[in-house]
Amino acid sequence: MRTISLVLVGMILLGSGDAMAQSAAGERFDGKWTTKLTCPAKGNTEGYTWQFPSVIEKSNFHGERGTAGEPGYLLIEGKIAEDGKAKLSANGIVASRQYARGVFAHKGEDYSYNIKAQFKETEGTGTRDTGLGIVGRPCTFEFEKQPSTSPVGGS
Repeated sequence: MRTISLVLVGMILLGSGDAMAQSAAGERFDGKWTTKLTCPAKGNTEGYTWQFPSVIEKSNFHGERGTAGEPGYLLIEGKIAEDGKAKLSANGIVASRQYARGVFAHKGEDYSYNIKAQFKETEGTGTRDTGLGIVGRPCTFEFEKQPSTSPVGGS
């Protein structure tokens, strides 16, 4: 009976160790990040660069710029795989016709696109899906992880 108990305890300990290792690997990107979005000028459409805070929690990316529901708002979300690859979804509201491409790109109109991204421990890059290239433009993304802040003196 004692042998069975020791075997069961050993299996539990080994199993939780594997789970802890998987959890640590899966959450290696977690933390506060800065996202920099750069869209070059194309035709009569002006270029722009936006920088805004983002967060990765349990390998889920979430970044927001602006006020939800208002022109100029952008929401980016998506899951990051263990190898750092991600397909993120961007949804926004056009702020100004001078920065937006397309026949229906007027202030207040919704837009969306996908982002193909690659994350490493402290940085990442991404590119916007340009579709047929007629409407979209090759916007790029740079992601930078912010240093974690811990209380001085710790416990």
